[in-house]
Amino acid sequence: MRSGVIAQKVGMTRVFTDTGEHVPVTVLKLGQCQVVGHRTKDKNGYVALQLGAGSRRANNMSKADRGSFAKANVEPKRKVAEFRVSDDALIPVGAEITADHFVVGQFVDVTGTSIGKGFAGGMKRWNFAGLRASHGVSISHRSIGGTGGRQDPGKTFKGKKMPGHLGVDRVTTLNLKVVQVDVERGLILVEGAVPGSKTGWITVRDAVKKKLPKEAPKPGKFRVTEEPKADAKAAPEAEAATAPPAPEVPAQAPAAEAKKEGA
Repeated sequence: MRSGVIAQKVGMTRVFTDTGEHVPVTVLKLGQCQVVGHRTKDKNGYVALQLGAGSRRANNMSKADRGSFAKANVEPKRKVAEFRVSDDALIPVGAEITADHFVVGQFVDVTGTSIGKGFAGGMKRWNFAGLRASHGVSISHRSIGGTGGRQDPGKTFKGKKMPGHLGVDRVTTLNLKVVQVDVERGLILVEGAVPGSKTGWITVRDAVKKKLPKEAPKPGKFRVTEEPKADAKAAPEAEAATAPPAPEVPAQAPAAEAKKEGA
């Protein structure tokens, strides 16, 4: 089981196939999606990767969060998420997952937060039919009607579909097909719509109900940024210490002594 990625929704567009047919796609951008931590079975009881994406100012974070990012030697991230993986699918801490982690043609599951629509009635929220347009119904044509029995059961059951807050829910869309991948710009184009608004954070991982293609990289596609050497600052000092001593230059005589000698 491979790790997923954290992406940001850019918007929707379309791409054309070789036969001239257009395919509606959603553009997802990987914003420096790095591994910031490991979850091991010995310490945490399960195996997972902790990923971070985006950038965030360190002074707007708690001291504990700053310490965790400093321990991983990565810049503070705006969005953090965990992905359960198998024991052989761990990626080194600090590695950046690239867009070719997914291959064209494979299916993915996308999870995001739906757009908030505020307080909504039963017809908009639950697709109720509403009341009749005539035959005694006055003014309340869009109401939901009765919510419970009279003497039996004599109450409204919990979970009854009623007017209320609509949106801002965690929604997962299954089996979206990867149409294109742009490694240089870090873009993943998936077919169809993705839950959430523009610039919203999305998590993408291999489809649970579809078979993973054989050409998909394992444990994943990533690049490791080269860290500066610890002795880089000490190198000039070491060279100065090993360099041969400079020849001594005789000190110049004071101006008064030079005049006496000239006289």
